Amino acid sequence: MNTVDYLRISLIDRCNFRCQYCMPEGAELNYILRQQMLTDEELLTLIKEVFIPVGFNRFRLTGGEPLLRPSVVDIVRAIAAIDHTQDLSMTTNGFLLAGMAKSLYDAGLRRINISLDSLDADTFNQIIGNRGRSQWQKVWDGILAAYQVGFDPLKLNVVVIPGVNDSEILDLAALTIDKRWHVRFIEFMPIGNDRLFNEQGWVSSAQLRDRIAGKFGLTESQVRGNGPADVFQIPGAQGTLGFISQMSECFCDRCNRMRLSADGWLRPCLLNESNQIDLKTALRSGVSVEELRSHVSELLALKPEINYKARVSGVTGAYSRTMSQIGG
Repeated sequence: MNTVDYLRISLIDRCNFRCQYCMPEGAELNYILRQQMLTDEELLTLIKEVFIPVGFNRFRLTGGEPLLRPSVVDIVRAIAAIDHTQDLSMTTNGFLLAGMAKSLYDAGLRRINISLDSLDADTFNQIIGNRGRSQWQKVWDGILAAYQVGFDPLKLNVVVIPGVNDSEILDLAALTIDKRWHVRFIEFMPIGNDRLFNEQGWVSSAQLRDRIAGKFGLTESQVRGNGPADVFQIPGAQGTLGFISQMSECFCDRCNRMRLSADGWLRPCLLNESNQIDLKTALRSGVSVEELRSHVSELLALKPEINYKARVSGVTGAYSRTMSQIGG
């Protein structure tokens, strides 16, 4: 079991897209009211007084869409300034990034992951649930702005959906040839789509690697990230290709993360809802940070038994939160 030192922090559960893998069609979304969300002060208290003392030192800001949180730049600046922060990153859909990339970089953010599930505007619209004017160009402008500002590595997340964007794999992989961009192919996780757990609604990483290797060649890369991606490289390419295989090659045994929702629930596993801790309510009820630390430490000790492979022990029926509400 890896050391668990990586916390994914959802800043907000709202998003300006409605991607089918994140907010399934027909899902009822009861957004968190502002007063139910962790305040900036509460979040920073938990990071400084609870998470860092028990061993967390790597933080990723997620959503919903984190750039929708008005104070996001201030939050970045505050976390980056903490002495024990070894790594701070963000995952965004990129829609608002063009106008915010420099402010985020100046505040101390250095690593960013941007969702780019298609290079075709119509396919992109289909995935994000947009029926009107294409949003693709604004996302592409955000990617270019982040690259020009100096984010390195700049990672592009691609959720591969069979019959939707799997035909673009080679074009997306080719983005790594001339730029130090790192494309991460992610197997579609059918959270909120229960029927897809009983049929293969995803394309395996092994299949993707075979297709890319057949076109360009593929070698294992010496580059390693903080996450579970298996990293490869097209020979001579400046960037890398990562494959996150949570459906076909369960990596629970090397999971190094927990997730904090925007309303303060600490979740030890993405796909198992057991043993979550409501830190916000405890904090607002006057529970001391020492006691909260103790609860989180106990949960860290239990984490090896709380995973996707053991999910039946903690989940009954459908998952109660969509990917957008969990924070990915």
